Amino acid sequence: MVKSKSVELLLVETVESLGIVGDVVKVRTGYARNYLLPRGLATEPNDELIKQLAAKRAEAERKLAEIRAARTAMIEKLEGIEVTLERSTNDQGMLYGSVTQQDIVKALAAMGYGIRDRDVRLSQTIKRIGDYEVVIRPEADLEAAVKLHVKPDRKLELEREAADLDFDDEGNLVRKPKDGAAPAAAPAEGAEAEAAKPAKAPKGDTAAKAEKKPKAAKA
Repeated sequence: MVKSKSVELLLVETVESLGIVGDVVKVRTGYARNYLLPRGLATEPNDELIKQLAAKRAEAERKLAEIRAARTAMIEKLEGIEVTLERSTNDQGMLYGSVTQQDIVKALAAMGYGIRDRDVRLSQTIKRIGDYEVVIRPEADLEAAVKLHVKPDRKLELEREAADLDFDDEGNLVRKPKDGAAPAAAPAEGAEAEAAKPAKAPKGDTAAKAEKKPKAAKA
C-alpha cells in the first residue's frame, strides 16, 4: 500500500506562510509529522474543534488586517526613499565587504521604517560603490523601490586624479593650473605618449661634429 505524500490538518495556531488558526490545510506528511504536530500547531480536522476556534480565528483575522494596513501605508511612504551607506573600499571602488539585506534594514530602521530582512529583495550582489535600486516587498502584492547610494568612506585616488584634470579651449585634456600657473598638458597614453616624446639626437661622431660651431680664424 502506497502511503500518501500529503495530509489535511486543522491549524490550531497561526503559522506564517501557511494559514491562520481555524484553516484546514494540506501539507506534506513529513512537515506535519516533524514540525506541525509535535509543536501543537495543528491536529486532525473535526467540526466541533473548528467551532471552538471561531473566536480565536476572528481575532487572528483582525490582527492580520491591521498588519496589512500598516504594511500598505509603509510601502506608500517608502516609494522613492533614498538611503546612503558609506563603506570601506579600495581605490577602484570595490568594497571590502558586500552590502547585505541586514545593512539596508538597519539603515531604514534608523529612518523609522520597520521591515524584515526577507522583505529586502536584492537582484544582485552589491560589492562596489554606486547607485542601486532595491525592492522592498513585505507581501507578494506590496512593493516599493528604494534608491540606495553606496559611497566610499574616503576620497579615492581615482577621484583625486579626476579632480586635477580639465579640458582646455581646444578640447585637450590638461591638468588644472595651480597658483596661477599655465595649464599643463595631461600625460598622454599609448601611441600618443610615444609621439609626444622629443626626438633623440643622432648618435656617433657625425652628430657631434654637426653640433660644433666653426672656429674663428686666427689673426
